[in-house]
Amino acid sequence: MAHHRPAEPREQMSPQERAETRERSMALLRQMLRPHRGALALSIISVLLVSGSSAVAPILIARVLDSSIEPLRQGDASPLLTLLVFFVVATAVTAIFSWVNVAYTVRVSLGVVVYLRKRVFRHAQSLSVSFHERYTSGKVISRLTSDIDTVRSFLDSGISQLAITLLSMVISAVAIFLLDWRIGLFMLVMGVPIYFLTRWFQKAAVPVFRTMRTESAHLTSRFVETFTGIRAVKAFGAEAQMRSEYAQASERYRLAVMDSIKIFGVYSPVLMLLGNVFIAGALVLGGYAVLGGTMQIGTLLALVIYANRVFEPVMQLSEFYNMFQSAMSALEKLSSFLAEEPEVAEPEHPHERAVESVAESATGVTEGVSGTVHGALVELDSAVFGYTSDRHALKETSLCIEPGTTVALVGATGAGKSTIAKLVARFYDVSAGQVRIDGVDVRQLADVQLRREVLMLTQEVFLFSASILENIRMGNPQASDEQVKAAAKAVGADAFIERLRDGYESQLGRGGITLSAGQRQLVSFARVFLANPRVLILDEATASLDIPSERAVQAALRTVLAGRTALVIAHRLSTVLGADRVLVIHEGSVVEDGSPQQLIASGGRFAAMYASWDELNQVQEAEA
Repeated sequence: MAHHRPAEPREQMSPQERAETRERSMALLRQMLRPHRGALALSIISVLLVSGSSAVAPILIARVLDSSIEPLRQGDASPLLTLLVFFVVATAVTAIFSWVNVAYTVRVSLGVVVYLRKRVFRHAQSLSVSFHERYTSGKVISRLTSDIDTVRSFLDSGISQLAITLLSMVISAVAIFLLDWRIGLFMLVMGVPIYFLTRWFQKAAVPVFRTMRTESAHLTSRFVETFTGIRAVKAFGAEAQMRSEYAQASERYRLAVMDSIKIFGVYSPVLMLLGNVFIAGALVLGGYAVLGGTMQIGTLLALVIYANRVFEPVMQLSEFYNMFQSAMSALEKLSSFLAEEPEVAEPEHPHERAVESVAESATGVTEGVSGTVHGALVELDSAVFGYTSDRHALKETSLCIEPGTTVALVGATGAGKSTIAKLVARFYDVSAGQVRIDGVDVRQLADVQLRREVLMLTQEVFLFSASILENIRMGNPQASDEQVKAAAKAVGADAFIERLRDGYESQLGRGGITLSAGQRQLVSFARVFLANPRVLILDEATASLDIPSERAVQAALRTVLAGRTALVIAHRLSTVLGADRVLVIHEGSVVEDGSPQQLIASGGRFAAMYASWDELNQVQEAEA
């Protein structure tokens, strides 16, 4: 079995694993941003211009106070007007390039989000059935929604906020040194405790933010899964249990948020205190300088403004760090999800077999009725498979199923019937041996070819919230309306469809809830007929139907199976007796193989099953 990475980062990882996860996340970020280098460059240039122009304002204010007031008293307004022009220009530059920064930042973030959504959706589809059986739909939805939205929020404002804040702090610090070196030295002294405080905050915040993101994902997953399975919840009266579990998940998320607030509750007040101490110190030092005649009042005002711009943004940096950690946590989950490799992978060098054209496939709608469909040879050659490494669901098995043969697979639950079916459909790959279609290992067939030739229809028929016409057309998206209707007619579905108010344009509710079980099954058979596969695998289509519905579906089934190679997981006597061959599966092995009549006469396991089925069938027919 193929090795797979965890689809979600674990809470406890070694330093090496953490480093690998972080590097994978940064690689994903670089990959997302690479197509937007031009827009990023313009955004960076606009940030530089915004920071530079806004840094000029305190100097201009100082010049107005220190060198423009006295000439104005003497009737000379030109220095003041000159400074006002510079101020207006600086303000205009700040406004214009702030808009440019926002416009291009949003363009980049939207491009990244669209790219991520498409990639995650495409990757989720490409992953094997085994992955989706262990990775809940709620988690996939969380990746597609909250995680991507977190990344977008970071790109929308986080990066620009960081760049503008850092540039403002650097420019302001340089300006303080240029205006008064003593206050500059005092700034450096105050920066030491702020540095250590920020390091503590970063170290304490990382696990807290990661836990918060994880609990948020669990909350989303719990919500989605509860309402996806709302029928089962209501059927078993499990609302109270679901509410309790959701409340527990909500409480864990609340506690995680409270932990983050506690960290901010220490960091923010202490940081504010240190910043205010510096500003007070700057005012004292500057005040003495003004009194001593070594500094003008305008310069002191500029120093106070710059002091605010040095220490006040530190709080903004902490908020940015919160956003950054959330974004990195989301990126870690996304990159881990995208790093998940399909256990059933596309072959590097697929077998060259002519893929039937859409037009040729569509002719099956008429050919299937007359039995001109040609089934494929299906072989299992010493095939072995285990869902886990220590237990084989299918022991070494060799089978040869002739083209056009209908084979019924019977046996107790967990015997291995579905395993054989899934191996032929290549939902899983064998651990050893081969599965072949017309002599070609299924692992050497491209997925588009395999799905054209082999189709597996499970007992759970899923219909989309669309018209009946579009639901049937899923079997062949290029089929015309006439071909879709011909397929429905071939399996007998047209009778109930035409009785509906809107006929083929009737809109189905989620999962086809507006149709009966038998009607949903007929729609699925019409899909199969339109797809025109050579090998059809059925998880007993009539298992959950009443007697009248079963008879209608059985008639459709005979039409669908005509000419095709079929593997049917059988639970009903009618299906078994209609098969050309029966395989009795027991504990992962084929223990009996022959026609229904041969196996009944042999007096083995199948004969016992037949006796039980026959008795049950007589009771059901009597009740009907």
